[in-house]
Amino acid sequence: MRRAHLWMLMALVTAVLVSAVAVVHAKYRSRVLFGELQRLEAQADEVDIEWERLLIEHGAWGTPAHIEASARKKLKMRMPRADEVIIIKGHHGS
Repeated sequence: MRRAHLWMLMALVTAVLVSAVAVVHAKYRSRVLFGELQRLEAQADEVDIEWERLLIEHGAWGTPAHIEASARKKLKMRMPRADEVIIIKGHHGS
């Protein structure tokens, strides 16, 4: 009978130790994952800020004034003179 109690006690101590190690490991893993979550949230914030900047930049690049300035500067384009304009009349639905 004493031997059975001893085995039960050893099994209980072993179970408690295994449980304690599992708790410590879970706590450690929780901290690691929380740190990763914070890093990813910071990265998401940076991406959101970059997206907003790109949207603003996209809006600025698409303005008629910017397009005209780019055409003049980079492509050496200019507005045609009145004598260079030709109007072509076409028939619609023919």
